[in-house]
Amino acid sequence: MKKWFLLPAVFMMMNQVHGDPGYEDYPIMPVSIRDVIIQDTFWLPKIKVVQDSTIRYAFDKCDQEGRMESFLVAGGKLDGECRGKMPFDDTDLYKIIEGASYSLISQPNPELDAFMDSVIAIIKTGQESDGYLTTWFTINPQKPPARWVKPSTSRWEHLESSHELYNSGHLFEAAAAHYRATGKRNFLDIALKNADLLVDQFGPGKLSIPPGHQIVETGLIQLYDITKNQRYLELAKYFLDIRGDSTTHHLNGDYSQDHLPVVEQTEAVGHAVRALYMFAGMTDIAVMFQDPDYLRAVHAIWDNVVNKKMYITGGLGARHGGESFGDNYELPNLTAYNESCAAIGSVYWNHRLFLLTGDSKYYDIIERTLYNGLISGISLDGKRFFYPNPTESDGQYKFNMGSCTRQPWFDCSCCPTNLIRFIPSIPDLIYAFDRENLYVNLYIAGQAEMPVNGKKVRIVQQSGYPWNGHIELSVRPENPAEFCLKIRIPGWAVNRPVPGELYAYTEPSGQKVTLKVNGKAQKVKVNRGYAEIRKMWEEGDKVTLDLPMTVRRITASEKVKDDSNKVAFEYGPIVYCAEEIDNPAISKLAIPGRIGLKTAEKTIGTDRVLSIQGKAAGGDLVLVPYYIWSNRGVGKMKVWFLRQ
Repeated sequence: MKKWFLLPAVFMMMNQVHGDPGYEDYPIMPVSIRDVIIQDTFWLPKIKVVQDSTIRYAFDKCDQEGRMESFLVAGGKLDGECRGKMPFDDTDLYKIIEGASYSLISQPNPELDAFMDSVIAIIKTGQESDGYLTTWFTINPQKPPARWVKPSTSRWEHLESSHELYNSGHLFEAAAAHYRATGKRNFLDIALKNADLLVDQFGPGKLSIPPGHQIVETGLIQLYDITKNQRYLELAKYFLDIRGDSTTHHLNGDYSQDHLPVVEQTEAVGHAVRALYMFAGMTDIAVMFQDPDYLRAVHAIWDNVVNKKMYITGGLGARHGGESFGDNYELPNLTAYNESCAAIGSVYWNHRLFLLTGDSKYYDIIERTLYNGLISGISLDGKRFFYPNPTESDGQYKFNMGSCTRQPWFDCSCCPTNLIRFIPSIPDLIYAFDRENLYVNLYIAGQAEMPVNGKKVRIVQQSGYPWNGHIELSVRPENPAEFCLKIRIPGWAVNRPVPGELYAYTEPSGQKVTLKVNGKAQKVKVNRGYAEIRKMWEEGDKVTLDLPMTVRRITASEKVKDDSNKVAFEYGPIVYCAEEIDNPAISKLAIPGRIGLKTAEKTIGTDRVLSIQGKAAGGDLVLVPYYIWSNRGVGKMKVWFLRQ
């Protein structure tokens, strides 16, 4: 099989293998971030806020709170104790470097490039001679930075809580991104030295303990992709294989997904972020080793998540306790957790499943998460954040780490830095291809180039999405080329808000999707969620897609007790909410069976959005996109409303 060497951002997360005997690739490739230019009025401003403001803001926060200083203390360059408050504080720097690396691909910045080199030099100072790198342990293992981490007398003694391998995982992912973005080895060599230590310490006949918090698995696979060192790949699989195996270690229970062997797990349980990173790694292993048991488990868990444990915003994780999944259909609103990191983990996992199957249902989840429960985690100015993302607020319950609104930073700042590493990579999610197909997955204006059927093809997209559903695609092959253009038809556009039966619209829309090629109407033939157009494409061919954008009311399964007799609102891919600032009578509002609704433009901060307005029982109703809530101060908020 011919392999395409690409340098994308999220593709770096996909851990693809190129040309190695005995290991398989994902059959579909995402289009490299290097080959995508975004000109979109919705996403480009959000990416630029991170590039121009949030990255530097976060580096400064890390400096102020001692995250850089800890590396210097660990390396003997400064005297002192670990200033951090979490055993994984090192990873904040790694994730910022990762996001900054993706940013350099689409927005070269010599000053940022040089600054990262200086930070990497500081990180190198904290690495021990054999490659070990966890600063709090090197500084003083008897004085861990968090009360729930046990003092240690030796490395790896308390992996269930020490986060030593979690630190390694984020190191590996960031170093791989930096190497691919810059070609420099300064950060990669630090990561490889640490990875070599791990393969010497862990494995059959050595330490047989899985990491407490998963991510080292996908990080190791990335390093394997760069080096082709099979020991990295084998260790990644070993960490997954021994999870739930009581013959190798004391089990840490379902909180750590360590209650059953991974191939026997069928339900998403425990800490949501740990679980989602693990599911992504399991998908990689299922593909690369062509392992049917891994694949069967991945699909079973996905069915459980989508049909029983997902919020309408795409958010995952019902409980503050343990930052965890709840029971099936346990989806409270006021106390919902929906950690920002979990939304990111969901996108990583679902993207892998799409690359494996070519089924658009995974993109229905990705799109819902992107436009709602993921970007809700960061403010419009890029300097305030949500750790949890509830679907209701009473203006008093301090759900956000001691606050009932957005915070500028956290003692545990995994979510801000995770958003930084993710958002600059969004261009990589738009298109994909294989030998005979070009997939258009997201409607984000701009252009991209990719090889399809041996020919270079440029595609130009014009779109006002998500505020309107008119999309124009200009297909420009270098030479006439025959292939299938696969245009995703979102589930919401065909009366299916999500795969499965967890949510449904109150009534079907009578409007239809329309598709034209060079002005001629086409019968929309949909296969696995894609309208397929196979032809000999030539320069100047134009495809026009119109998706029916109307206000829709949505209900949850009757098994979701917290949403019983309630209704929520959507417009296209956007979930809406009411904020007290627009709805003084928010606590009294109820939705009658017949309600006249209209859309109107509204400016909130820097965003020009569509609001939804109407007359509800109890007062006027003004709805705004959920992702934008809490940018105007503290107040009540609701996604779900009682039906009159």
